[in-house]
Formats: sequence, C-alpha cells, structure tokens
Amino acid sequence: MHRRILPALAAVLLAATATSACLGSDDEPDTTRNADAKEFTLTIAANAIAGGKNAAGAEWIENWVIPRFVEDQKAKGRTAKVEFQPSGASDEDYKSKVALDLKTGSGADIYSLDGIWVGEFADAGYIKPLEDLVGADAVNGWDGWNQIPKPVQGNMSYKDKRYGVPEGTDGRVIYYNRSLLARAGLPRDWQPKSWDEIVTAAQTIRSSVPGVTPIQLNAGTAMGEATTMQGVLPLLVGTGQQIWAEGKWQGNTAAVRDVLGLYQRVYGGGLGDPVLQQDAKGRDKSFQAFAEGKIAILLEGDYFWRSVVEPNKGIAKMADRDQNVGYALIPAVRAGAGVRGQDYVSMSGGAGRVLNPSSDYPRQAWELLQFMNSKEATAAQVGGAPRLTQRQDVNDEILKNDPLLTFIAQKVLPLTSFRPGFAEYPRVSQALQQATLSVVTGTAPTAAAAEYQKKLETIVGGADKIATG
Repeated sequence: MHRRILPALAAVLLAATATSACLGSDDEPDTTRNADAKEFTLTIAANAIAGGKNAAGAEWIENWVIPRFVEDQKAKGRTAKVEFQPSGASDEDYKSKVALDLKTGSGADIYSLDGIWVGEFADAGYIKPLEDLVGADAVNGWDGWNQIPKPVQGNMSYKDKRYGVPEGTDGRVIYYNRSLLARAGLPRDWQPKSWDEIVTAAQTIRSSVPGVTPIQLNAGTAMGEATTMQGVLPLLVGTGQQIWAEGKWQGNTAAVRDVLGLYQRVYGGGLGDPVLQQDAKGRDKSFQAFAEGKIAILLEGDYFWRSVVEPNKGIAKMADRDQNVGYALIPAVRAGAGVRGQDYVSMSGGAGRVLNPSSDYPRQAWELLQFMNSKEATAAQVGGAPRLTQRQDVNDEILKNDPLLTFIAQKVLPLTSFRPGFAEYPRVSQALQQATLSVVTGTAPTAAAAEYQKKLETIVGGADKIATG
C-alpha cells in the first residue's frame, strides 16, 4: 500500500537524525527491568477500533487476547491488567502519533506497525531490536520463530535483527485462465521457468486466441504501488537484486534495465494493453477483463483470489474460479538467477507488532507479544475468514480447503521478499512507476533507466547511495 509521510512526521524524523545517538547511548534499555513483578499493567495500541477501522482486529484484542492473557498470567501467580488503545485514524496520522509517542518515551507497551516503517523507525532510534530489550535468550528461546518462515520474519527485521513479530502477510503469483491457455495449446498446469517462457507463452496466445490480451503486467503511475509490488519488485528480485541492499538503492543497473526490458517486450511487443496502464481505473478494468476471459495471464497477490474473482462476493466474480483459474510461481529471469540463488521469487507485505523501548515491563510485554502470536491466538484472529497468517502451523490447518492460499503458504512464503522500510521508499516507488510508464509509452529501457537514476539521486541524497553499472 502506498503511504506518504506527513510533513510533521518528516520533521520529527529529521530531528531524530541528530539525536538518535543520544537515544541509543544515554538511555539503554534494561532487559531485566521489573522482570519479577507480580502485578503489572500493559497497553496495546493498534490502528483498529470496534465498529470502525479494522474492527475485527480490535475486537480480537479486546475480547480474546486481553481476557485470556490475564487468565494465563493469573494461573502463573501474577496479576496483569491489560488495556487497549484503539485508533481509527488514517495510516499517516497513526504513524505520526506512534512516532511522537516513541520519541518522547511515552505511549503503549506494544504497537502495531506496518513492516514498511521498521527501518525508518529503527534509524530514528524509536524502536530497538528485541534482543536489546529483553535479552537474546528470551527472544531466541521462543518456539514461535520455528513456525514463521525466515523471509516472513524479515518483514519486521532490519539489518539482520528482529525488531518485532509479523502478524500476517501475503504473496504474489502468476494467475492464468486455463481455458485460454488450453486454446493456445499450453498446458493446463502451466509453470514457466524463465521470463522467456512467459513471453513465449504470451506470443503463442496472441497468435492463437484472437481478441484476448495475452498478459497484464502492472505498469505506470496510475496503478500506483500495484505497479511496484505486482510488477517491478518481483521482477527485480528475479534478477538477483533487491531494490535496497548493503546500504545502496538499485539505480541504473543491469538488473533495472533487464526489468524495464521485459516491460518493453510485453508492451512494445503487443502482448499487453498499454492504454490500460494509463487509465485511472486500469487495475480494476484488468480485473474485470480477466474475469471475462479477455486477459489470459496476470500477476497479482492473493487478494485477487480472495476478494476479486471470489465466486460469491468478489468484485469481479468468477463462478468457475476454482476450475478455470490456474496459478504459478513467478520465475527468476532464468533458473537460479533470483535472490539467494532462487529459481522462483515473490514479494510480500504486511504489518507486525513491536515493543516500546520505554516500557516499564519489557519482559511481560514480550510475554504478551508471544501470547498474541501463539498458535491459538493467531487462529482466533483469523476467525471465519481464512487468510495467510505468519504461522505455518496455523496456515496448514485453516487453509487446507483453499488451494491457492495453501500454495502461497507452502510454496511462496519460504522464498518471498519484502520492501525496504525507509522513509524514501514511497518516492523511490513512484520513480520506478514512472520508469515503467516511460517504457510503456515508447521510451527505450536504457533511457528510462537513466531518467530513473537522476530522480533517484535527488530522492535518496546522492549518487554515493546508489548502485549503478
């Protein structure tokens, strides 16, 4: 989801740049502070409120987590009081409030935080690694980590340190219309092993099935973050590169040019609809076209399966979804060329929960955070609307009747990647979107990459922070 930083928050983070060293050195957290307390009060904060925004999450905290945790603590001889601090604000306003709370050493003991904010808050000194707050033994001894794939843990990690626990995620795959592929002589269970195989399949569809757009690869600025998350970034990790790694952003590199080159092959080669990429409602129109059998191949997240083509309540219902919609892993540019040497790749998003470094009861807050991410609590949070959770054991149980979500849980999450959690990321994303739009409208990939590089230098503060070549 695309989020902009409010000017007030930007000022807060700018001020933190000068003071983060003090925050980290003058007031180091005491990992054993009040560890033996038999009576304590904890507060959970989330951008959720009963009867309003994220109501189900608020009700789960108030009606399931709090009373059961209190009872759990009572059985251990402790008296716990847990309060919920709800919010129904915009994401930007909630983010600003959390940043100000953490900066001033006030606020709740546990905060819900979007994974894309983690690096930004860590650099500002607002959050700290869990090990620094409660000790390495306490953190690493939690058995829940064994149920959360390492790539998913990465959503709440920064510079190889865990800052929180993820509370759910998603994954990107290739969807395809089985009937259209069959008419083109392609296999019913199609799994491309390279970008070339995707292009070849699209070319085959174009020549064999008239009136059908072979492939929808989100592009341009009108589709916003969908262009970046369903298009650019999965392709980029398929070249073996993350958008940010080892202190540098990907600029005018061979990897970025390769990604833009695929966009040229799709839209310059007549395999996708370039007009759709410039339409303010282009993404919704692509959903409807796929549902009507007018688009054969589409890259999207599990949201597409759960909420778009869902047979009963979807916004573009497909009565034959379960029989006619196939799905496949997104291949690297070629076998073994993806990040970590992978053959297949994906991108995921999601939120999580962090501990306030100023908590008076860090050990008890960590125990509550573990409780909130237990198997039982996670299953209760999902309730009757199955979705991907952070825990594989829960996914194995609640998703067993949904083949696509099971596929993502078992095949996609172990190899997925996440966006970097920096304040600059939304503007970097917009620059990537513009680069794809340039290619869609006829600019050569090399020229679009050079234009992107210039914008990136302004966004991130200089060429020394950018990988090129």
